[in-house]
Amino acid sequence: MHPVILTALGVGGATVFGVVIGFLFKKISHKFSDIVLSFAAGVMLAAAVLGLVLPALEHGSGKWTDLLIVVLGIFVGAVVLDLIDKLVPHLHKLAGKEPDLHSDCGQCRNEKASKVLLFVLAIAIHNLPEGIAAGVGFGTGNTTDALLLAAGIALQNIPEGMVIVAPMLASGISPKRTFLYASLTGFIEVVGTFIGFFAVSIASTILPFALAFAGGTMLYVISDEMIPETHAHGSEKGATYALLFGFCLMLGFDFLL
Repeated sequence: MHPVILTALGVGGATVFGVVIGFLFKKISHKFSDIVLSFAAGVMLAAAVLGLVLPALEHGSGKWTDLLIVVLGIFVGAVVLDLIDKLVPHLHKLAGKEPDLHSDCGQCRNEKASKVLLFVLAIAIHNLPEGIAAGVGFGTGNTTDALLLAAGIALQNIPEGMVIVAPMLASGISPKRTFLYASLTGFIEVVGTFIGFFAVSIASTILPFALAFAGGTMLYVISDEMIPETHAHGSEKGATYALLFGFCLMLGFDFLL
């Protein structure tokens, strides 16, 4: 089986795995989820730099314009996600807007379900660029780096899948629909992986920009979403060391492989 297919199934399946954990452990502590998410942020940070940004520079011709293209790609990737955020806010921006989950009136339950589904939609939309990043990583021809990059994205998807189960169940959405909606957010990444892979396969000339663009989206997610979320519940120290551990672990893998 082609590594891209395995990658697509892996990044999408990681979300489903997180959803299953969310069903099994509906009351996961903030501290635990913050540590796991911070570790994933460290892995993604290393993957973005080592698997996307640096290869983008290496695939140039050594001219100063190559650096300009990479910097432009990073900022374009960040701006695109910033625009998406303005249309559909993500994780920590919606956290403070969650409806009262203890109200039982029919209208309130419908309102709760609508807001929670908006939350799930936001995750799905944000997952598309992450999937594209996983696919673009194969454009370098270095399968090991591409798989490590995909592993970092997959690790981030597990806690994301975990946290969306409880709000949907509490809003009155049935367990079957909850599993279906949550799993669809992972399917979006499968689609994104193939889009990224075929884009750089068809037009290899755009590879440096595409790699930098994907790196910019990941750096944006880490700085704007993952780190603020993991520092919002009193677990800053543990989250910081978990990030460093994840980063160094990826650094070690890159060095050994």
